[in-house]
Amino acid sequence: MRISVLPLTWHLARSSGRRGLQSQLLAAGAAAVGAFVMLVMIAASLGSGTRADHTAWRTPQADKHGTAVQALATTYVRHEPLTVVSLAQLPDRAATPAPPGLNAFPKKGEVYVSPALAELLHKLPASQLADRLPKVSSYGTIGAAGLASPDELVAVVGRAPTDPAMSKAAAEGASWFDQGQSARAVVSGFTGTKASMFTATDQAMALLGVVLLAMPVVVLSSAAGRLGAARREQRLAALRLAGATPRQIIAMTAVEAAAVGAAGALTGALAYAVLLPALAKIPYGVGSWYTGQLWVGPAWFAGVVLAVTALITVSAVSMLRQVATSPLGVAQQANPRRTRMIRLVLFVAALGYIWVSTAGGGQLKAGQLLALLIIFYGAFWLFGPWVVDRLGRIAGRFARRPATLLAARRLSDDPRGAWRTVSGLVLAGFAAGFFSVSLLGSDISQYRDQVAVTTVGTAEARQAATEARTLLSRAGVTATVTVGSEEDFDSLLGGSPGVIAHVTGGTERIDTAVTALTLVGSGTLPYSQDYAGASDRTTTDRIAQASTATLILSFVLATASAGLTAAANVLDRRRVYGLLRLAGTPLRVLDRARLRETVLPLVALAGGTTAMGVYGSYQLNKAAGAGINTSGAVELVACLVLGALAMFAAIGASRPLLRRVTADPAQSAD
Repeated sequence: MRISVLPLTWHLARSSGRRGLQSQLLAAGAAAVGAFVMLVMIAASLGSGTRADHTAWRTPQADKHGTAVQALATTYVRHEPLTVVSLAQLPDRAATPAPPGLNAFPKKGEVYVSPALAELLHKLPASQLADRLPKVSSYGTIGAAGLASPDELVAVVGRAPTDPAMSKAAAEGASWFDQGQSARAVVSGFTGTKASMFTATDQAMALLGVVLLAMPVVVLSSAAGRLGAARREQRLAALRLAGATPRQIIAMTAVEAAAVGAAGALTGALAYAVLLPALAKIPYGVGSWYTGQLWVGPAWFAGVVLAVTALITVSAVSMLRQVATSPLGVAQQANPRRTRMIRLVLFVAALGYIWVSTAGGGQLKAGQLLALLIIFYGAFWLFGPWVVDRLGRIAGRFARRPATLLAARRLSDDPRGAWRTVSGLVLAGFAAGFFSVSLLGSDISQYRDQVAVTTVGTAEARQAATEARTLLSRAGVTATVTVGSEEDFDSLLGGSPGVIAHVTGGTERIDTAVTALTLVGSGTLPYSQDYAGASDRTTTDRIAQASTATLILSFVLATASAGLTAAANVLDRRRVYGLLRLAGTPLRVLDRARLRETVLPLVALAGGTTAMGVYGSYQLNKAAGAGINTSGAVELVACLVLGALAMFAAIGASRPLLRRVTADPAQSAD
């Protein structure tokens, strides 16, 4: 039998009626959500790399034939980092090119500031911020080429080579807290490759989010490809019995799924492009984004659309094996989709491999960690349907109520379909368990309300203490000033000579004290608790931001997947539901069965993955000498409860559809 595939596919799609159109719209919606989420996360990853490149010029790269001195310093205001780049042209040397964001190399006494810093300088009293910089009649502006974010606080100061701020003592390792926040070198330009400490880890964290979200997107795309699967199987089985070849029915399915998937994915991609200005307002790391940083480019744009379309197409085509080999069985709905024991064997083998790979205590590379994460998710993807199948059999054996018996039968008859409903939340449970209770980073609470100033030696520290008391009193700051001991490595001075001011009055008083003490000491900027904990805080903040975004998007994808799958199941099982209604089954019993069909695997599997995530985080915290984040544990419970409620709400949204398809039981069962 020769069939013209495209005209027949178009004819069948048009004649599928309102329910067929509903399935196609749901599938297109799923494709749109998947493409949008992946493009947003890829944009965050690529944009983070661009932002890091925009900060590399601030870290001086030594050149023995250099023409200028560059010194990097960091201070804090309102707990936010302020990067100060001091530049001094060396005499009798060639002119040094302008740094990124400036039109010319700054002359002595000139000060350029970022727009965000300019706004803050006008907002705060001079005693809290402006007096840390040289006094000028007006500030220049640093352009976007020299900034990672519109919210970044950066100042470029032109100085003389003999200025104390340009000395080696001022910028080369006064304490161990200076790592990444202070540096000095003779330079000939601004071609550094080392990103700022505040942007160096952003891309890695965003990339982790991409990997963690890839599986939920695959789950959602697979669910979209299987929407209307039962109706499609019945229709294609009839064509197969009428003489259509397996190649023809596969081609018809692929064309239909690709068209729907491409339309949905392109819609999601266009929504991403239109919403770029709004997305740029979402802060990450050092702040919000320049819109251009979040544009992924035409290659990634087209690649994501094609990838989502391909996932939906492959998912739809993969359902046709039974239609091609046994069309009569499909037409009679006589072959329940059982799972095999090999899934359990592969799951155990995968977990064993992960255990062996991580038990040695060695440091794993980022690529190895990502590979293990993919193996872990893949193992659960194989294992989930097997567990659902066994849960259905056990629940059916001990069922005492009709709704439970119906749910158990559906679980055992179609374990893969039931798994797809809950798989998104199950896989998100691991990430939720891992990130919510992690507690990494050093404890710096002993430095609270302290401001430290380093000096060249102990004698200079005693003189600096007298000067500091005078300056603090003049600024109206109540503080106790002590001379630090060079043997005390646990102090805020970290074993360096200097003075420590114990300030009373909170954040504003700390900022005032830092500003007042700027001219004290060896030319280094005074620093507080923020400076001491900057490295750990930057890492933990990025982990927290990336994990929060990942969890939110994971639960959004899981909820969308559950809602789409539930709606598709109603459409696919309309004949079964019609027969049950004709047999006298109340609608509320059918609805309860659908709910229990979700609750049973959700409790068993999501609980298991969440527990594994908590255990993994506990082991990591234990190795790092940290404990369990108790506040995070509360957030984890709240997150899981909200996720489950959102999933049940998504499933409940298909209740009117169930009522509609069973309104005329005789017609539904036909």
